[in-house]
Amino acid sequence: MEMVEKAQAILEKYALCDHCLGRQFAALGYGMDNQNRGIALKTLLTMKGHELALSKDRKGVALLKTLAENGSLPMAADVLRKLKRRPKETKRCYLCEGRFEALQVLVNRIVEMLRDYEYQTFLVGVKLPREVEEREDEFKAEFEVQHGESIKNEFSRVVGKMLTEIARKPVDFMKPHVVIIANPFTEDLRLQVNPLFIMGRYRKLVRGIPQSRWFCVECRGKGCQACNWTGRMHPESVEELIARPVLERTLGEETLFHGAGREDADARMLGAGRPFIIQVKKPRKRSLDLSELERSINQRAQRKIEVKRLRLVDRDMIVSLKHAESSQKAYRLTIRFDRGISDKEIEKLEESLTEVTVVQQTPKRVLRRRADRAREKHIYETRVKRISPNSIEMLIRCQGGLYVKELVTGDDGRTEPNVSKIADAKAEPVKLDVLSISFNRGRS
Repeated sequence: MEMVEKAQAILEKYALCDHCLGRQFAALGYGMDNQNRGIALKTLLTMKGHELALSKDRKGVALLKTLAENGSLPMAADVLRKLKRRPKETKRCYLCEGRFEALQVLVNRIVEMLRDYEYQTFLVGVKLPREVEEREDEFKAEFEVQHGESIKNEFSRVVGKMLTEIARKPVDFMKPHVVIIANPFTEDLRLQVNPLFIMGRYRKLVRGIPQSRWFCVECRGKGCQACNWTGRMHPESVEELIARPVLERTLGEETLFHGAGREDADARMLGAGRPFIIQVKKPRKRSLDLSELERSINQRAQRKIEVKRLRLVDRDMIVSLKHAESSQKAYRLTIRFDRGISDKEIEKLEESLTEVTVVQQTPKRVLRRRADRAREKHIYETRVKRISPNSIEMLIRCQGGLYVKELVTGDDGRTEPNVSKIADAKAEPVKLDVLSISFNRGRS
């Protein structure tokens, strides 16, 4: 069956708007949208019907009536009137139920929803009632439609084009700032504002601050005597010191903090700092002066922490950040023994903890949040300097993920080798600083 004949057969059985008729032949021709494709087919059929009517063929009048009533084509109605025939009222589209003609109202609502958000790109998603999609599938099977597209695709494209003309913002299929989910039949609208990701490095200059909020282990945040009714083990965290200024400037709902590993609350993070990404949920503002944001965070942190090299990144960078947790790191420890340590024992520590693989069973202090299993971590180099007869400073360059405190104590045999066993003396870490973290991707 030829294209025009198929279009005629379709209209003789079902009422279709210009969009829905043209969509059945969407893959044929270029530079024309479905609405104009539908108009073109109906126009050709009107000319055919007019020609038949002028030759006194009754099929011509019947075709013109079909086009006026099922096709809602004004031209066909005008021809009928000139032929002294009165067309009946137009019928509602069988497939879209007239929703394409009502899209402007829906688009106006979307524009109003978007007024509160700053965005550069968007994407339109369409959700349809199941019966609408099933009806279209049955329709396509009945007429063996081979060159059409789905009604969902056309709704998405048409709404996207209308929004682009109004908002002057482009559609982005890969990483849009906002996604509009629309149901043209129920007129339900939902706005999905994609997160903003800010990457940088932080230095923690004082001890006693955890990386993230640390709720009381006794009451789990509810408040009890053990935590002085605060619900927390520490009053602030690196995450919160960074997040507050970020939320103020982005007007986001909340943040998530992603770090390339974490240091203990009583350890400092020095050197170039630890790479981190702060994820802002539902930001209303995206245009940020990152230099000013950096100054604000550092000023309000009052030398507790310091951030630098802030930049906007994509979600993909979080994966790379997590990989950095196992990269090379350097630590400085102050260690105290329960007796004096000789120079020979210091040399032994350096030799025994250089180019060695350490086997660590998950430390007892983190068993509540980590699986109990053995991990192998490599130490590349260890250097030791005496501080007093029974204390030393140890510099360790090792694979990320090594629990350094347990390397000192041995954790009741769960870490081998360890400083206490090598020195045959009880050793305890007094101070711990993280000096460097390698992270090679990008310019972090």
